[in-house]
Amino acid sequence: MRLHPLTGLAAAGSTAVITTAAGSWPLSLAVVAGALAVSAAGGTARRLLPAAAAVLVPLTLSLLLVHGLAYPEGRTVLAEWGPARVTAEGLGFALQRGVQVCAAVLALLAFSFSVSVPDLVAAMNAKGVSGRFAFVLASTLTLLPAIAAQAEHIRTAQEARGLVIRRGLVHRAAAFRLQAVPLVLALVDDAGTRAAALEARGFSSSGPRTSYRTVPDSTAQRLLRAVLLLAAAAAVVLRLLTSAAGG
Repeated sequence: MRLHPLTGLAAAGSTAVITTAAGSWPLSLAVVAGALAVSAAGGTARRLLPAAAAVLVPLTLSLLLVHGLAYPEGRTVLAEWGPARVTAEGLGFALQRGVQVCAAVLALLAFSFSVSVPDLVAAMNAKGVSGRFAFVLASTLTLLPAIAAQAEHIRTAQEARGLVIRRGLVHRAAAFRLQAVPLVLALVDDAGTRAAALEARGFSSSGPRTSYRTVPDSTAQRLLRAVLLLAAAAAVVLRLLTSAAGG
């Protein structure tokens, strides 16, 4: 049975919400492993990992910096520089939050790298969602895959013209500097092209719409989506009640 785009979106979104609300190391690590396994099975791991690293590395470093140096409940001091203190509790909290964020980001990226944008837009239109909003949501979810694909095309073209990328972080960073300008220009040009195409197709029109693309759906998948959304809502409510009871 083919997975409906909205079922994949509900699964990714509810997984991110439940993982964040639960705040559990084992669950977060299980979600990370599951997202990587799904990505590897779908053949998107090679593109997903660099995109995930671009999001998660600076975010994780900022969590370590903020909570590692300024965690108010920290008692076990590992290092101290004036008012800044590195505590074991702060580092543990930062790592826990980092794993949770990693799980949520990888779940959403695994979906965004595998979903078909035309199918997602058609499925949302079939549910009564406006074409403009559906396209904006689909474009947002698939922004990183689009950037990764464009960067790969630029890198391939530059290597064909003689660019040699050596091993090592420094050399890769220098190569990225050469790719950044054409990447940004290509994305801006693509945005203009998409805007003109959307206007030509009448996406701003408020009248009735007809779609030539039909995405099959089933009662089982509709039921599964409802269960996933209810589970995410229950996880949030349980987290709020637990937090209220604890303080």
